[in-house]
Amino acid sequence: MAEMEKPENPFKEEWEAHPMRKPRIGAVIINVSIGQSGEPLERAKTIIRQLTNREPVETIAKQTWRDFGIRKHQPIGCKVTIRGKDAEELLQRLFEAKDRRLSASSFDEFGNFAFGIREHIDIPGMKYDPNLGIIGMDVIVQMIRPGYRLRYRKVGKQKIPKKHKLTREESIAYIREKFDVEIA
Repeated sequence: MAEMEKPENPFKEEWEAHPMRKPRIGAVIINVSIGQSGEPLERAKTIIRQLTNREPVETIAKQTWRDFGIRKHQPIGCKVTIRGKDAEELLQRLFEAKDRRLSASSFDEFGNFAFGIREHIDIPGMKYDPNLGIIGMDVIVQMIRPGYRLRYRKVGKQKIPKKHKLTREESIAYIREKFDVEIA
């Protein structure tokens, strides 16, 4: 059986001619929502620490949900944000857990995408520990272009021009090329 060819990147020439147009990974956010505080949350934080070598921050409930036993301002999850080279290396491992396949519907109109991992032990390098159990997580990837700092800087803050905004198609082409991910 012949191996499927990777589709040609229609943006490759443009990215080579204009390096400021080439997308890149802005941030990878790993979010674990446990729904309760205490021991389960501490176990989730330990798993996130093992995966990323970073200290996760707690996420808190914004409102009370009596049916679920959640009170306002109660910690119910944790998350960590990774940027730069570490983000790309982590994303390689996370794509392995998804068998290097993503759905095209995972991408939004600005090129950002998200996917879920059912069990953390699917990630290469993570081992099962009976004391910690098994958790799932959400992975959110922010895609940017050079120059997006205009939105966030304190002095001279500006909007990103429409012609410089990243599109869904460009992001899909970049992920296919950079990480060898099949997107259906």
